[in-house]
Amino acid sequence: MAVNMDRGAAGTVEIVINRWSTDAERDRLLSTLMDKGPEKLLDVLQDMPRAGYFRTPDSIGWDVHYARRAPMPDGGERVVLATDRRIGFWEASNRPRSIDYPFTVIELHLNADGEGEGTMSLATKITADKENKMVVLENYGTTPVMLKSVRRERASR
Repeated sequence: MAVNMDRGAAGTVEIVINRWSTDAERDRLLSTLMDKGPEKLLDVLQDMPRAGYFRTPDSIGWDVHYARRAPMPDGGERVVLATDRRIGFWEASNRPRSIDYPFTVIELHLNADGEGEGTMSLATKITADKENKMVVLENYGTTPVMLKSVRRERASR
């Protein structure tokens, strides 16, 4: 997938999915979050096999540990990607509030032609609303990056 970011300055994000996460992996993540909380969720996510990666032209990229897609009523699909966020030495040793936002979550909505848009939440806290059985995302001090002009590209083999 190729993505054009539109947040004051345009850029490109390349997202490559090598495999889709299984139902069992999804269920394990959800039950861990609901039963043990976000700290254990991070451990489980980090232990999952790589599902793909995303990168910008000036970076080596980030491994994606969770990649899931679901069909939409219009023939398109919703794609959700999640991974742990890189935390540098200063942040790890000084432990500012941002340390509580260790996830990166990408959500894409693609139409039947494989085109669409999405959001990328770079520093995200994931919690559970047990009463309503929902996953809650909270961004650290910023709004998600808007991903525009998203398009699916099939791998050439």
